[in-house]
Amino acid sequence: MATVSVIMPAYNVAEYIRAAVDSVKAQTVADWELLIVDDGSTDTTYGVAQRLAATDARIKLLKKSNGGISTARNTALLASTGDFIAILDSDDKWEPTYLAEQLAIFALHPEVDIVTGNGWFLDGRLDGQVARPYPDRRPEPTLQTILADETSIFIMSVFRRRVYETIGGFDEGFRSNEDYDFWLRAAIAGFRFRRNDRPLCHYRRRDDSVSAVDTRMLTGILRVYDKIRPLLADRAVELKILEAQTARFERESLAAHARQALSEGDVATAAAHLSALYAQGGGPAIGVASFMARHTPWLLARAFQLRRTYYHGAL
Repeated sequence: MATVSVIMPAYNVAEYIRAAVDSVKAQTVADWELLIVDDGSTDTTYGVAQRLAATDARIKLLKKSNGGISTARNTALLASTGDFIAILDSDDKWEPTYLAEQLAIFALHPEVDIVTGNGWFLDGRLDGQVARPYPDRRPEPTLQTILADETSIFIMSVFRRRVYETIGGFDEGFRSNEDYDFWLRAAIAGFRFRRNDRPLCHYRRRDDSVSAVDTRMLTGILRVYDKIRPLLADRAVELKILEAQTARFERESLAAHARQALSEGDVATAAAHLSALYAQGGGPAIGVASFMARHTPWLLARAFQLRRTYYHGAL
């Protein structure tokens, strides 16, 4: 039995997975097992992973039909043996002291169940930037702060086995935001968090199809809130935060869907989303955009393309 089980879902990441695995092998903590789960890749990921597993007995390779990241993580969790579980996606990587520093926090704070980390973005417009504040002046994560700030927990986190044994694995009904759902369930169950804000990871972020990613993530977070809402029925403060966040993300979702429609040249659909957004309290700029979508759609489409080009894909 290893001290740390590293769970690594892998889907079509042949060009990245070696760097991820090498970063585990480079850890200053040697008592780990790495569970790679190939989630039905259609490229050479499985073959690359096979060759990597053959170099180290601590690496275990599992294969399954494609079912999404939650199913892959859960497959790894079922096979894991460690007292601690660390999440590492197969296109990300760690600095050599990552595990040692997180485990040191657990040793100093035995009451803590989850240590969440920090890192630098890899690729895209944000390449090289720190993913979370450093130093991070925010309070340690609690249920209230995790609800109010969806960025309070970083995906690069380590948690005690008892968290998984109590709340179960990742919700396989989610194709995005499954980690946010997991952290919220852990907080509701009373597990305690601590943050290590020193960047020790590299988190890959690509800019392809930014609008589509925005709409998928925002739809996912609203689904998480719908799922969590009944669990907060007797927590008035937390429920109030959730409702405020729901209203916020509904507005952001309408804006994201409008951007996606404009990027696809569908001004009529963009007009419907902009109109709904304006009705929900959108400011003067949204009102102008909604008017343009109805009366001068060609001008709005041109303005959107110019703005997107100027901001390199952001709006």
